Amino acid sequence: MSSVQRIAQLVAAATFLLSLGGMAGCNRVDPPTNGDRAERLEVPGIPLTGQIIKIDPERGTLLVDHDEIPDYMPPMVMEFHVTSAELANAEEGQRIRARLIEEGEGKFSLSHIWPQEDLARTQIGTAAAALRQDTTIRGNKAYRAVGENLPDFALYDQTGQVVNISRFRGKHVLINFIYTRCPIATMCPAAVMLMETVQQRVAEADASDRLELISITFDPEYDTPGVLRAFAEARGIDTSNYSFLTGPETAIKDLLRQFGVIAEVEGPLIQHTLATLLIDPAGRIIDRADGSQWDADQFARKVLR
Repeated sequence: MSSVQRIAQLVAAATFLLSLGGMAGCNRVDPPTNGDRAERLEVPGIPLTGQIIKIDPERGTLLVDHDEIPDYMPPMVMEFHVTSAELANAEEGQRIRARLIEEGEGKFSLSHIWPQEDLARTQIGTAAAALRQDTTIRGNKAYRAVGENLPDFALYDQTGQVVNISRFRGKHVLINFIYTRCPIATMCPAAVMLMETVQQRVAEADASDRLELISITFDPEYDTPGVLRAFAEARGIDTSNYSFLTGPETAIKDLLRQFGVIAEVEGPLIQHTLATLLIDPAGRIIDRADGSQWDADQFARKVLR
């Protein structure tokens, strides 16, 4: 991509943001530095780490042997209420980190649960480090235009399993970015509905096995696997070939930069642009749509060719 084309793209992105009527005031293209913790929406609760001892579906609880919570609680085994999505993702013996919520009257719950198994953390961490190196090496050319290959990356899906993008090689992949707390109907919710429309069109042609859909969160610390699973379940989304991904904040920021998407925290919102990319079975970017209004049938036709 020439410098003129790149400048034109950034101007278009800025114009899109300004068109949101007060929702956009973002004028920075590069993501914030990895250590900038101010660029994050608040996540409720008190940090907790521990190990799941028992899962009780009838009570909707997890029995957790948790570590000491400094200035709050000594290590002990406690029962915590969790959402049905968190319950479905839980595994006995699993190490986790989560947020503790004190409900009152001796009732406690856990939210925003992250799996902490060593193997999965190593896979995710190794992939994030490689992506960081790749982004750094590419420098000002980090943005991947149509015709370039998709970068390698690995994140957690809505079930808490590690998903490496290479697993989808041989299929078309449709990728976008969203966050579950997005309150603007014409932004993330509309983007997800368009993804579902492509999914439906391809399914109607009995070709679902040729397509994978991926939505990556802008808000990884809040949008844990269980939160993403609850989001999909509440909307009745078919996740047989639609994955919602989350993971290290550094990896998300590198993907945003490589895909040319702008996102930054402003008050209680993440101000962002939207982009949807279509990847061919060889891993090459073959189409891109910016914004939340694009022709789903056109993307479906490209998958079905």
